[in-house]
Amino acid sequence: MLFRRRHGMNASAGEALSRVLATPIFEVLPLKGAIDHAAFLPPGARVSVTASPVKSIEATVELCAQLQAAGFQAVPHLSARMVRDRAHLTDLLASLEGAGVRGAFVVGGDAKSHGQYPDGLSLLREMSEIGHRLTEIGIPCYPQGHPFIADDVLLDALRDKASYASYMTTQLCFDPAAIGSWLTARRSEGLSPPVHLGVPGVTEPHRLLAITARIGVADTHRFLTKNIRFVARLVRSGGFYRPDALLEALAPQMAEPRSGISGLHLYTFNAVKATETWRRRYLAGLASRGLDPMAKEAHPTAGGAVR
Repeated sequence: MLFRRRHGMNASAGEALSRVLATPIFEVLPLKGAIDHAAFLPPGARVSVTASPVKSIEATVELCAQLQAAGFQAVPHLSARMVRDRAHLTDLLASLEGAGVRGAFVVGGDAKSHGQYPDGLSLLREMSEIGHRLTEIGIPCYPQGHPFIADDVLLDALRDKASYASYMTTQLCFDPAAIGSWLTARRSEGLSPPVHLGVPGVTEPHRLLAITARIGVADTHRFLTKNIRFVARLVRSGGFYRPDALLEALAPQMAEPRSGISGLHLYTFNAVKATETWRRRYLAGLASRGLDPMAKEAHPTAGGAVR
């Protein structure tokens, strides 16, 4: 065989995995030390910054400005329920533009109280009316549903938001078949935005507990409820989670053009160094098996074969 399989992956699946893993989006929480953690990332990496009601949306914008100044491509989460009104939104967009931010991820958010925008769609519409210079806007999607929103309501909202979106990111899901079925259904009905697969990075229980302790009791309850499958996986893993198996199971879908999978979104839970160390080692492992398309393009061999 020209390519050796890695845990059942064929050549096209392995190369597709290598492509998305080469330039993922790294998600971080706007907690103390987050800018220092970013130093472990590749220069110019895309860094998505969540929005926490405890920290305020201004904390998200501030960290994004710091990331931009450090040479990264910051992607703030604009949480609709944390934006008070049109004037507040206008100020936020102006601050992002001033910092050089060119992308955003629009979510409904978990805040109990809200201003004029109860959900992501209402914020997207207002942003469109105001006008902005963001060139890329992401929205969330839920292959296994949402703990607080009915499936039909969730899908209707996604269809309405799709016209405003450059891409959609799957929220934590550990069932490759569920992701595949969901994507097939959405593509068959004409939902066209590219998909970024949301996958947790390398995580340890003490890291997760430390994070939840710092985001407040109410936020911790919502976090654990929304990510119960991940918490269960972490416990079953014996205390150290790696996404290898999940990614390899998803790789065939990445290689399927009709799925429209164009990127990877790594939930680091601020374990940035551990996640980036894993990512580099995993990519090196793929390359050693001839599954790095960029390496092959840089060093072509006669007839296109891999040495």
